[in-house]
Amino acid sequence: MTKIKEITDYLDELFPRETAESWDNPGLMTGKRDQEVTSVVLSLDATARAIKKCVDTESNLLLVHHPLIFGGIDTVSMEDTIGSLLSVMIKHDITCFAAHTNIDVASKYSNEVLALKLGAVPKSVHEVEGASCGVYYELPEEVRLRDYMQIIRKSLNSTGTICINNPENTLKRVFVQGGSFDEDSIPAVVDSGAELVISGEIKHHVMLLLAHKGVLSVIAGHNATERVFMENLKDVLAKKFPKVTFHYDEGYEASLL
Repeated sequence: MTKIKEITDYLDELFPRETAESWDNPGLMTGKRDQEVTSVVLSLDATARAIKKCVDTESNLLLVHHPLIFGGIDTVSMEDTIGSLLSVMIKHDITCFAAHTNIDVASKYSNEVLALKLGAVPKSVHEVEGASCGVYYELPEEVRLRDYMQIIRKSLNSTGTICINNPENTLKRVFVQGGSFDEDSIPAVVDSGAELVISGEIKHHVMLLLAHKGVLSVIAGHNATERVFMENLKDVLAKKFPKVTFHYDEGYEASLL
């Protein structure tokens, strides 16, 4: 039988926690790791629906990207949102483990996966020195921004994209950073020769800065750009632990037990 510790130790091997940002909180959120596990749920967040999925599938391990706990918490009460989620997981003996910015910087399991999803020429994908995370890639041929935004929406099953640039611009060289774009990465992105930045979230003033430097930008949604990380991780874990069943859930409906 497989123990939870075997899976979390493997995650620590793939994504060392010391590579996470100083403000981050990866690792164990609830539960204990010495239990046996036969079924696991992966989700971008520890949502009420993801927790219900654990109960419905008899999964005692929930793997998430975004930690449920950042800093101190004041209460573990059913009258508090985070407290209620923690309470339900504790009640149902669900161990919750997070791997966040330590996944983001492991490009092979994060932004490279995203780049390939967006049509990158595989041999062109590489990390950009000086960027906090993210990868540069090239498309097989030049494409209009308007058309590529449609490809992005379709590839990520996104409800929409946001852009402030002329959609008739053409491009071929792209930098993608799932989640939120780090403004400090701008000099490295410009030096890379990228003509477009894609991220889940980009502040308006940052889009203006990029435009001033001749770089286009597209907001594709935080959820849409990062859930591909967890979908891919599900497949990675399924190959490593064939005796365990892995489920993926992306819903955000309120459905506390």
